[in-house]
Amino acid sequence: MAGRARDGGIPAPLAWVAGVAAVVLGAGLGELAAGVVAPASSPVAGVGSALIDVAPPWAKDTAIAWFGTADKIALVGGIALVMLVVAALAGWLQARRPPWGVVLITVFGVAGAVVAATRPGAVPLAWLPSVVAGASGAVALWLLLRLLRPAAAASADPSAARSPQVGADPPDPRAFDAGEPGAGATAEGTQPPSRRAFFAWAGAAAGAGVLAVVVGSLRTTAAAGVAAARMALRLPTPAVAASAVPQGAELDLPGLASVVTPNDRFYRIDTALVVPEVNPADWRLRVHGMVAEELELTWDELLALPLEESWTTLTCVSNEVGGTLIGNARWLGHPIRELLARARPAADADMVLSRSIDGFTASTPLEALTDDRNAILAVGMNGEPLPLEHGFPVRMVVPGLYGYVSATKWVTDLEVTRFDRARAYWTDRGWSERGPIKLQSRIDVPRKAQGLKAGDVVIAGVAWHQGVGVAGVEVQIDDGPWQEATLATAISDDTWVQWSLPWTATAGDHLLRCRATGRDGQQQTPARAPPAPDGATGWHERFVEVF
Repeated sequence: MAGRARDGGIPAPLAWVAGVAAVVLGAGLGELAAGVVAPASSPVAGVGSALIDVAPPWAKDTAIAWFGTADKIALVGGIALVMLVVAALAGWLQARRPPWGVVLITVFGVAGAVVAATRPGAVPLAWLPSVVAGASGAVALWLLLRLLRPAAAASADPSAARSPQVGADPPDPRAFDAGEPGAGATAEGTQPPSRRAFFAWAGAAAGAGVLAVVVGSLRTTAAAGVAAARMALRLPTPAVAASAVPQGAELDLPGLASVVTPNDRFYRIDTALVVPEVNPADWRLRVHGMVAEELELTWDELLALPLEESWTTLTCVSNEVGGTLIGNARWLGHPIRELLARARPAADADMVLSRSIDGFTASTPLEALTDDRNAILAVGMNGEPLPLEHGFPVRMVVPGLYGYVSATKWVTDLEVTRFDRARAYWTDRGWSERGPIKLQSRIDVPRKAQGLKAGDVVIAGVAWHQGVGVAGVEVQIDDGPWQEATLATAISDDTWVQWSLPWTATAGDHLLRCRATGRDGQQQTPARAPPAPDGATGWHERFVEVF
């Protein structure tokens, strides 16, 4: 009886429901507030971004290996699951040890506010959405359980328990459920709330929270302005146009990656849980550090400079052997070497630390930004302004380097410095300082788990060695002799190239392998190595079954 007196007789499942409904309402109102203040200040985004920053490298690698470009969706789903568990715990605590459930939700709200307010680029009111979420969730939990306590106390009828009447009928259990008078009435004669009423209010709270999330996700404030600015933008005619895709570059084989990757299918791997929304009118780039002359560049000033088009294949260092975290596009931008020439770096400088508006940093060797490669501040991708998720309005594109040391999106700062004086986001997490892209090849067709009929088929894929070019690709079938594949026409040495090999397939299980050779004579190594700390190596293998 002591336990029932302490928790008011509220069943644990009802306490869980109250906690979940209250937290869903609070989270929804927090997301709605973030839609007004700034999307990046949302409680979920703030917590998620903090988790991304503090997660050990192996956790990030595992997330990318398991979920690929859906890693952020998986993270948000994981946060939501944990949030629901904590919500149920808060309801249970509030029912049994008030006010600790309310305290738990409030603490989470305060923690979220601190995280949001201290994130790079935080707006003055970044703390507000988390405070709204914590406060509204705490109040909702208190009200929902307050709704249950009179009924629970009445159903327990402690006075009757102390003085039972011989021969008296037991309380009708339907009284609590239906809100009927009689055994479920309070000592004062008032009628306790019903479970039906509780579920109605809990459902209304959860529904309001979901609706608030939907409305908040529309983000009709800054997002609408940035999207409108991008839609209205007309990029200048390039001073130097990219070469046309040569005839014979595209093999047009089903299942083979196209030589030019459409923007909506270009891989995205970055640390931004919420895509930064930068209005071009507000964008500034600062060039400073070990330079003779600091520079600041506005959007209009950047577009007024001579812009050049170039084809460049970008690759993520997290790409496993045979992985899909790679894409090729036609980029438009201004050569970074021209800006650095104006700034005049010091003779002993050897690195440029680029910074995104969301605080991400990358360490790029200075020589990669000052030699004759097409390292640019990109504003266009495949003939249109950069997509928001790919760095609009401005990002870096540097051929021959993995993205973690070069491809900074939403870039706002270039600091000329030295590797022994500054470290970047991923080098602080154990990845190598310099990230030259390694020679690789991949089998695209036959597709994985694709059943083949015996007869004439084609083995095909892509190979890349940015900055050098691919001289040839060989294919091995069932540990037999290596066979020379036919290369398609490469767009340039900075892009991948398609290859193909005809094969008369026989019934049974077969193992296919491929390896590439660069124009410098280097041959793709068979030694298997994981992506960390400087890129995966090994021959790509694919098992196929022929019927």
